[in-house]
Amino acid sequence: MKLLHRIGYYLGGFSIGLILLAFFLSGKKTSCAYGPNARTIKNISIKERFYSEETKLAMANYSLDTLAVSKLIKTSSVNFSESDTKADSCKVYLLENEIDDKDVELWVKNCDSSATVQSIIIKSSS
Repeated sequence: MKLLHRIGYYLGGFSIGLILLAFFLSGKKTSCAYGPNARTIKNISIKERFYSEETKLAMANYSLDTLAVSKLIKTSSVNFSESDTKADSCKVYLLENEIDDKDVELWVKNCDSSATVQSIIIKSSS
């Protein structure tokens, strides 16, 4: 079999495979959260979320609602060096983000069935 025929068969089969894959995965909420940052954020995002009194006061001071905090969490990056990931029951993570050119730190206590936002600290980035 000539090389040109082999390449043709390969590309034909590869194209059919891509079409079938697109057909089976279309409309589903599939994601590729393989990195530690993405897995941690996804784990925190899907749990029932609670807010400490300190967080509620900070949200009132900075005019943030629960939707804004959820968006901050989903777009944050986890600072694993500052986080307490060695705890057995509930791990505490430092999530870092920006809002209106100001640095935001969210401390989240991530337990088995819930996530509690312990504090929100907004710093000027200058």
